[in-house]
Amino acid sequence: RDPDMPALTQTLEQLEAELADNLGLVAERGPRIVGAIRAVAADELLLIGRIAIVPDQQGEGIGRMLLEAVEERGWSVGCREAELFTGSHSDANLRLYERLGYRKTEQIDQGDGTAQIFMRKHLRTESPSSSSAE
Repeated sequence: RDPDMPALTQTLEQLEAELADNLGLVAERGPRIVGAIRAVAADELLLIGRIAIVPDQQGEGIGRMLLEAVEERGWSVGCREAELFTGSHSDANLRLYERLGYRKTEQIDQGDGTAQIFMRKHLRTESPSSSSAE
């Protein structure tokens, strides 16, 4: 509900720079983009950001699919843990992240009655090569 958030105000140059090292993905239904997720690897930590699903497709499993796919991408480049954040009033987001194994690690008060909630998840315990059958 914030029209000044970066996703709505950043310049094309800012967006291009942000996407340069991105592991993100888009979800499509036919010719239509219905969701997107951005993520970057920072050593063994996958930093997930900007998960967006078009309003008429929310609740259809697109967010779950995008999160699981970007976690797999992060794992394949050496990330062992993922972190994301959302607003304290984003109840549906919080429920989804908790169902997928994310746990609250930090809450930062924004001074306006809201807070940013940071959450982390261990991606896997086995190495990529050990998951294949012999």
